[in-house]
Amino acid sequence: MMDRLVQAVEPAPGIRLLTLNRPDKLNALSKALLAELSHLLSGYDADTEVGCVVLTGAGRAFAAGADISDMLERGVASYADPERLACWRAIEGFTKPIIAAVNGYALGGGLELALLCDIVIASQAAQFATPEIKIGAFPGDGGTQRLPRLVGKSFAMQMVLTGDMVDATLAERKGLVSEVVEADRLLPRALEIAAAIAAKSVAITPYAKKAVLAAFETELQSGLEIEHRLTVEAFGKEDRIEGLRAFAEKRAPAFRGK
Repeated sequence: MMDRLVQAVEPAPGIRLLTLNRPDKLNALSKALLAELSHLLSGYDADTEVGCVVLTGAGRAFAAGADISDMLERGVASYADPERLACWRAIEGFTKPIIAAVNGYALGGGLELALLCDIVIASQAAQFATPEIKIGAFPGDGGTQRLPRLVGKSFAMQMVLTGDMVDATLAERKGLVSEVVEADRLLPRALEIAAAIAAKSVAITPYAKKAVLAAFETELQSGLEIEHRLTVEAFGKEDRIEGLRAFAEKRAPAFRGK
């Protein structure tokens, strides 16, 4: 049986660890790999036992971008392929928290994939870049829009227009990642954060994620209105009531994901 392009394990209750598994290609994001990843995430969205996902890469890279051989063969059709774009939309639409554990190169589409994650933890060996300009292209899967929202216009322009590598220390300073850790601490730290998230209500964390994302996707007043609407909706969840009762009764909440 062939190895899966995305390996999935359950390292602890409520957590799924997904490993991009094309190490010989630096985990380049082929259409097949994206399809496997989006399929797994869609299943986890519907699974009330899953509270958080950790995404990493096998070997020396998190993901080194698009599949260039496919681009050479099919041209613009490789980019505009409706099925490929649907996979990206499915990953973007994943409602639960997802943590990127960037173990090495996060280049081009690999960086764009990390930008879709809610928390990015990097090893000291991690390297980030949008190198598309070096082959007569530029980021086309969200990089030109999401990167400036994190690092600002000037540094995003520098990355996109030069294609130069950015090390983990600078990436942290610019707000591209939330933490940098030693290589042997990368997965343990990502799983620690995932465990803290998974222990919370699976019914409520998607509301919190959506509210924070609104700050990046709308202007302030619209974001505040979204936050208010989501807060009201969350009050209708059983776990919201359980959390309030647990606080009043001075005990730990027993969330049921409802």
